[in-house]
Amino acid sequence: MTPGNNGASTPEDDDPFGYLYADGQANGAQPPSGGYGYPNSVNRVRPVGSRQYGQQGPAPQAPPQQGAFGQPSAHYAAPETLPGGAPTARTPQPSRGGRGGGPNTKGLLIGAIAVVAAVVIGIGIAMISGDDDDKGGNEAGPSPTATQQTGEPSPSSSEEDKDEDKTKLPAIDAKALRLDGGATLASEFKGAKADGGVYVTGFNQVGSKVTWTVDGVKAGNYRFYVQYGIPGEDADATIVVNGKPESRPLNMKNFAKSAKGDWEAGWQNTWASVNLNDGTNTIELVCNEGNKCNAVLDQLWLTNEDGSN
Repeated sequence: MTPGNNGASTPEDDDPFGYLYADGQANGAQPPSGGYGYPNSVNRVRPVGSRQYGQQGPAPQAPPQQGAFGQPSAHYAAPETLPGGAPTARTPQPSRGGRGGGPNTKGLLIGAIAVVAAVVIGIGIAMISGDDDDKGGNEAGPSPTATQQTGEPSPSSSEEDKDEDKTKLPAIDAKALRLDGGATLASEFKGAKADGGVYVTGFNQVGSKVTWTVDGVKAGNYRFYVQYGIPGEDADATIVVNGKPESRPLNMKNFAKSAKGDWEAGWQNTWASVNLNDGTNTIELVCNEGNKCNAVLDQLWLTNEDGSN
């Protein structure tokens, strides 16, 4: 079958592609103008030599810019905005991480915690370094003085003056006293504290006495101590200070509760308060009428009124 005998119609009406065949061309078939609704799709015949190679073609147009995330493009119009367009529901964009499309708060929180931790660590290192510096400063400091090492305060000048003024109160062995009225020395009984164990005996008679001259004391009240021995029974004597007898006798009781007749177990001491003048004083121990003087005398000494020496 050929285009020429397909019917009464012309070849171009019968077969639009008849111009491609030799018999169609013989019958006068021509290609349609405009390329069957595809402009420039087929009709691209150019004269020979009219095409220029190596020339820059027209610059392609840039595609429309994409708008910001979630914002429509300026070159785009939604169908619903066109005449007759139906409104459509906007499909929500899927969120990242299962949460809203806002900023990543979890990441910001982790970053803030890291910054705080770094600051705390830095402060701790600085404090440790500061402590080391302080220790080094202490080690490099001056060594303590002798007073600081012992913890005892150094005496002031006034305290030193008091120590110089304060002298030890006097004491004496009875054998060094002046003896009168039949008093004599002996060492028969053991236990006397005087040098050589020598003591004063013969005191048990009226008028017997011993005299002690005391030098270098200040005016005031003192305790007058006597070390004595008795044979297990009480004794006493009269004290005379600077020629004036004391109203109360010196009590030489059996404080040790020694057995009667046991001289060696009867050693003990007693005291009476006396008032002395500034300078030299005379103290006498006398056996007067009414006194019980069956005792031997070992030592005599003074203390302050509170008992300190």
